[in-house]
Amino acid sequence: MTTILKNNKLTAAIDHHGAELISLKSSNTREYMWNGNPEFWGKHSPILFPIVGTLKNNSFHYENNDYHLTRHGFARDMDFEVIEANDERAIFSLSRTNDTLKNYPFDFQLQIIYTLKETNLSISYLVKNFGKRAMPFSIGAHPAFALPLKFKDYEIEFEQEEPLEYHLLKNDLISQETQKLNLQNKKVKLNYDLFALDALIFKTIQSKKLTILENKKPLLKVEYEDFPSLGIWTKISAPFICIEPWFGYSDVLESTGDLLLKEGIQILEPNATFQSIFTIKIL
Repeated sequence: MTTILKNNKLTAAIDHHGAELISLKSSNTREYMWNGNPEFWGKHSPILFPIVGTLKNNSFHYENNDYHLTRHGFARDMDFEVIEANDERAIFSLSRTNDTLKNYPFDFQLQIIYTLKETNLSISYLVKNFGKRAMPFSIGAHPAFALPLKFKDYEIEFEQEEPLEYHLLKNDLISQETQKLNLQNKKVKLNYDLFALDALIFKTIQSKKLTILENKKPLLKVEYEDFPSLGIWTKISAPFICIEPWFGYSDVLESTGDLLLKEGIQILEPNATFQSIFTIKIL
């Protein structure tokens, strides 16, 4: 099942499976989202919840019990309920089930709210804790944007000229080894060598707006004001780039497995609601 949002400038399609944005087209029919070709990567824009990235041994400890969670959590692989939909707004909801409790012992509700306005698509995350205990979680975005020209024809412009240090992955976990991303006039030219060691993972980042440029011309912008962390990723030779605002990231190599002590984890008190928003702006 798919829900379509549409105005006179943009059309967005959201798959009920994973509440995943699978298409974002302008009125001239240009497609901005990656098509999900499994030859490279079979997703478009998955929701990462209740973890972002990979847990050490794909497991965590909580109250003397061990639980198993695969990479990026389960939300992206579950069917969401549509609780509201009109031409320019749709709300998707996922709540705990007997199956989720086996791997994540918390009484949660996750809502994804898509809102279309002019040439902007905003995606809001609402996480509610209906349980009696504090609930640790992470949440993140993973949109893949189509790059139909040669990869080298694209640049990413950061909001600020800043020292950008990213952590390297080792066996899908975050190591202490870092590298610097050098900007020129706040921009980095895309090349696949940047991703030879997997994603660029910024635990903290000052820039809260990133612009993709195509042959020096602004194509689209991702704004993520309240997200502390960011990933940038592609597969070698793939014609897409992912710009991923996150609350949380993969376990570090030294992780003890205690979910409450996990680096980057969010803690939501009973009966509390977490909310964040990021926006894709077509330029």
